[in-house]
This record gives sequence, C-alpha cells and structure tokens, in this order.
Amino acid sequence: MFIGIVIVLLVGASTIFWIIVGLLRFAAEKFGTDPLAAAPGAPSREGEGADVIGIEDVAILLAAHNESAVIARTIRQAAGHVPLSQIHVVSDGSSDDTVAIARAEGAQVLDLNPNRGKAGALVAALDHFQIVTRFKVMVLLDADTHLAPDYLDTGLRLFSDPEVVAVAGRVRTLPEPAPPTRLGRVLVSYRERLYVVLQLFLKYGQAAKRANAIFIVPGFASMYRTRVLRHIDIAPPGLVIEDFNMTFEVHAKQLGRIEFHPRAAVAYTQDPGTIRDYLNQTRRWSLGFWQTARKHRFRWRKFWVALGFYILDITTSAMVYLLLLPLLAATIVAALLQASNPNTVLQVDNAIWPQLHVWSSAVVWSDSLLAIVTPWQVLFVLVLPDYALTLFAAIVLKRPKLLAVGVFFPIVRAADAWICLSTLWASRRMHGDGRWVSPERRLDVVRGEVASPGG
Repeated sequence: MFIGIVIVLLVGASTIFWIIVGLLRFAAEKFGTDPLAAAPGAPSREGEGADVIGIEDVAILLAAHNESAVIARTIRQAAGHVPLSQIHVVSDGSSDDTVAIARAEGAQVLDLNPNRGKAGALVAALDHFQIVTRFKVMVLLDADTHLAPDYLDTGLRLFSDPEVVAVAGRVRTLPEPAPPTRLGRVLVSYRERLYVVLQLFLKYGQAAKRANAIFIVPGFASMYRTRVLRHIDIAPPGLVIEDFNMTFEVHAKQLGRIEFHPRAAVAYTQDPGTIRDYLNQTRRWSLGFWQTARKHRFRWRKFWVALGFYILDITTSAMVYLLLLPLLAATIVAALLQASNPNTVLQVDNAIWPQLHVWSSAVVWSDSLLAIVTPWQVLFVLVLPDYALTLFAAIVLKRPKLLAVGVFFPIVRAADAWICLSTLWASRRMHGDGRWVSPERRLDVVRGEVASPGG
C-alpha cells in the first residue's frame, strides 16, 4: 500500500492522464489521419482557404548574448534550411565577437546596446526586421540550436491545420561534443531523459486536437505564425524568461492551437555540462514558470484546469521525493537500532539505567517505524521507478549507455525537486528583466567548433 501510494504521488495523476490521452492519440494516428501526411504548409480540407507556406515565407530569428563560440556554426546550419537573407540575429549587448561573426557569416544582424534581455531583444528584432509583415512563419532559435535535416519539412506540415498558430519543437540533446567530466555526462544524460519523459508522456497528449493544453513552446527552436505575434505581449516586466509567457498568452487570448509531434520540428541543443550551469539554468527555467503562472490569472478553461492539476502534481511530487530522503535515513537508523538489543546488557546499575531506558525507547520507536515502512521499501520507490524511466528513455533513444549513468539520476532529481519548491517561494518577490548569461559552450576539440547532431 505504501509503495503504491507513493509511486502515484511521485508520478502524478495528471501525468497518468496525459499518458492515456497520448496513447489514444497514437492509436488514432496509427489507424487514422497522420498530421505529418499533409504536404508542407498545405491547407487541410477544413481550411482550404488557408495560405500555403513555403520556405520563402519562413524567417529564422536568433537572439544571442556573447555566443561567439557557437554562433557561426549555428548560422551555417540554419542556412541549410533557408537563405541567409531570411536568417536574422539580434545581439543583446554582446561584448565579444558575436556581431562580427554573424555579419561575416551573412546573416541579417541587429546589434543592441545596452542589452535588454532576451524578450526585449526579440521585440526589437521583430520591429527592426519587419518579420511580422514580411513572413508568415517565424522560427525562434537559440544560439546553440541545430535543426534536424527535416525540421522545416515536418514542422510546416503541422501548419496545414489553420487552427495551429504555433509548433513546439521537439528537444533533443546534442550528443557531441560530450562534457569532459563524468559529472557533466551524468547531467547531460539526465536532461536527455527528462526531455523524452516530458515530451512523450506529457506534451504529446497535451497537443491532442481537443486538448490544446501545452504549457511551453520552447524558445530554443519553435515556430509561430507571425500574424499572432502582434497579439502576444512578448516582454512584460518582471519575468526572467519569455517562452512560458508567450505560450500562456496564446491560451489566454485564445489565439489558436499549439501543435507538437515527436517526429516533427526536431532540433538539438547543447545542455549544460557543469553543475553550476545546470543549476543556474534549471533555476531560471523553474522561476520563469512560477512567475508566468502567477502573472496569468486562472480561467475556467481546459488549459488552466490542466495547468492547475500539473502544478499540484509537480509540487506534491517534489515534496514527497525530498521527504523520502530523510525517511530513508530514519529507517536505516531504525533498522540498526532494531539489530541492537538492549537486553544483552547483563549488568545494570544505577549509572547506566537512564541511558538504557533511552536506548530501549529508541528501539521501541524503531520497531514502530519499521512496522510501517522499511529501508528497502523507501529505496525501492526512490530508485526503481526512476530507473524505469531511464530504461524507457534508453529504449526510445536506442542508447543503452543511459542505463550505466541512470543510477545517479535520483541525486539530480532531488536537486530538481528542491529547485522547484525554492523557486516557487522565491517567485513571490523575485523579478527579472530577462537578461541572461548562456551556459559555458563546449567546443569540438578536433575542428574547434560545435559538432553536428550526427557527431
């Protein structure tokens, strides 16, 4: 009973619900209509008057702050999808060679000084490059993002439904270059597993046509119809990140549907390989989520109800996971006490009687605790369900090496749980202007540049 209840609390009722919805969607697509079957950008039957979107209708917008290490490779990779005249870079107060490199690569560049934060930089770039009036679709990229070869082909197919106003890109981790340390490889592998779980267990179901409950269109590599951008408040004051808010704006103003498909709009990102960068990035993401949730008032609509259950799940899961750690320590101590019998003391005098009484009370306490839960049961719910997620990710990604580092993932998950709860508390009073410092970028030691997704 204990194990079952705790596992449900850790997984979350809304996660189970979205897994079921996702399975139903998968079955419908398997035996019915596949959203990727349409020609790129072609209108669907119910939207025959919709515009056909071609490559010439797509703008790529990339915000960068001190990204000289990776910006050239990213521009070159993006140029394999659209002409350089359609690639726009906004440098948000960079003090390195980001601007010079971007211009040398042939991209359209806006150099902002002083920096305004990512959201402010995007607003300035949209106006400066006139993206809304010149293009039908905007692709938002991060400076370290690499698009899969079929990114636009598959992503634009999802716009064949005229109700779709945004396509959330599928996040994948750049496999190379790998972090130089074992800890870094654990962090990157954990993030890779997290992407698989969140996108296949949650986002795929949330993007079902009748659900439309996606919480985040990630700013690293996603697409928006430009006609809705004029209705989105991209840079409201006080938020540390923009992508949660842009997503919430779509739902709050009922601008249309957000689509996601695991086989569409796939892109690769370089995840942090140091503990400092990992914690800073995770804290920023978590704080941005809580700030956005506080900014947008609750509405009696599907998205907001789903969001409420999701918040209940992640806070409950975080608290339960953190409480299991001292419980594990307590049960281990109780087991050790139970193994020591105070009756083995044969000579009892007045000097040791008080200590013996305390010892006897501790043994009674340990017996009571162990009658409810044992160390092995606590360890089971901490490790085995978590490792099952690692096994799932290893199968999906065809990466058996995840199984070797997966034994360390509960430690990282505990850090995530603490960040989730601490930033919830901090979001009551902490504000931001969107200014950011990118994680330390890893360079390919052979070519001196970031490697492609293929290695």
